[in-house]
This record gives sequence, structure tokens and C-alpha cells, in this order.
Amino acid sequence: MKILITGCNGQVGISLVNKLTGVVEFLAVDRESLDITDEQAVTRLVAEYNPDIIINAAAYTAVDRAESESELAFSVNRDGPKYLAKAAQKTGAVLLHISTDYVFSGGKAGEYSETDKTAPQSVYGRSKLEGESAVIGNCDRHIILRTAWVFSEYGNNFVKTMLRLGQDREALSIVGDQYGGPTYAGDIAEALIHISNVIHTKQEVNWGIYNFSGSPHVSWYDFAAEVFKKAAEHKVINRVPTLSNIPTSDYPTPASRPANSKLNCSKISREFNIVPSDWQQALNQIQDYK
Repeated sequence: MKILITGCNGQVGISLVNKLTGVVEFLAVDRESLDITDEQAVTRLVAEYNPDIIINAAAYTAVDRAESESELAFSVNRDGPKYLAKAAQKTGAVLLHISTDYVFSGGKAGEYSETDKTAPQSVYGRSKLEGESAVIGNCDRHIILRTAWVFSEYGNNFVKTMLRLGQDREALSIVGDQYGGPTYAGDIAEALIHISNVIHTKQEVNWGIYNFSGSPHVSWYDFAAEVFKKAAEHKVINRVPTLSNIPTSDYPTPASRPANSKLNCSKISREFNIVPSDWQQALNQIQDYK
């Protein structure tokens, strides 16, 4: 099995590289070595390397900045996946593509399933939804993994932001009316690797969209409280800041966030025997999140 990984310097990309090194043959590329918005470059590299599986971990993820950089967001999140999908279809490769909870409005009362109506409320969400459509329309053998609230030891994420702010401030105000499942990037990587192995050894795979995120579902306020609890237990911080639970209306941002990002992960459990990300367990390694 040969795997091509795009976006190898992102949270999931780094996790994939760490887990696959010495296990299977793979080529990991970043923005400098492969610009996925360059169709000719994508076509050429995929043809030359001829991977069995392409894992697209590349994305424009600056949610607020996307509101003023929509052209760039759509170029990376829509056009890039389209070119990868076309190249995969041409060479017979499978495309595994990461998407997001932002394709939904967030207005539903319960968990979102893969078949629920999409209604993105931001440029980022719209660009990711069009990326999904591009994958579906150009590559027959594809898996789209929708995830949410990604965190890890790498890059910029909520956990690392909380730890940084907690060192400097005695009190923090955290949004408490947005709910979702924090998802450890290492678990996303494990899920993608497991799916790759199933595809490699099994003839019949149910292609399409799958949800994969963390459990239990919490608010950002609850998540922050758990982060600081673990940080104190592991002596990562000297003191825990006082947390205030505030509504979204008290923390305006350029891009609208879904109030409900709860994803139902029963389909991926049924089809691939993959359980939701245990984000509380992942926080036990919080000393590595500096």
C-alpha cells in the first residue's frame, strides 16, 4: 500500500506521518512541495507517485479570516480537493478527505447525521461543503470524514490557546452555548489509517460521508474547564484561572459558528468498527501540548 498525504504540517498531517513512519510506504507533502490549487502539479505528482490511497489533510482553516479571504479559502478547500479527486479517479486511487461540522447550520436540536441537510453559515463552511461536492463529483471511490473541534500537541488549537492564556490571566471568559465533540488529531489519523487498511484488504467498502468526532459532547466552557483540570493535575500550570460562562453574543466573531456541532458517529462505528475520539484520555498527555 502506497499513501500520499497532503497537508503534512497540519495537526492531522503530522499525526499521520508519525504513525505511518516505518509502517507503510508514503509520501508526505506540504504547501511548498505540492500546491493542491495547482491542477497540473497535482495531476503530475499523483501520476508519478501512483498512490493506492490519497489522504487530503490540507485545508484553509482560518475560519474568521476566510470571511475576507474567500477566494483563497475556496481555492484551497474546493478547488484543491477537486484536482486531487480528478487525479485519483484517473489513476485508480482512493481519496480520503477531511471535512467539517461547519457544513451544518448548527440549528438542530440533536446530533447531526451524515444525511442531515447542510446549511453552512460561514465562508469557511461553504468552501468545505463545495469541497465535499467536488470530491463526490470527481472520484467514485472516496471517503469524506467530517470532524469537529480538532486539537493536538501540534499547531494552533483551543487546548494550546487555553494553556497559553491561562499562564498570563487570572480570569477567562469562555463561550458556553456552543456544543460539540472535541476531537484529538491523533485519533483522526488512527481512523484514517484504519479505513486505509480496510480498503486495502477488502473488496466491498461503503463509500461516502462519515462523521468522526469526540465524546462526550460538551460546550467550549466545559472543554476549557477540563483542560485546566488536567493541566493542574499534571502540573502544567501553577494555578487555574477563574472561568466565566458567557453566551456567543458576548464574543462576536467575523464568522458565525454552529451552536450545535454534535456529530452522530454511529455510521463509522457500524461500517468500520471505529469508536468516537476519547478526548478526555488524549488530555492526559497535556504536558506535551506546550
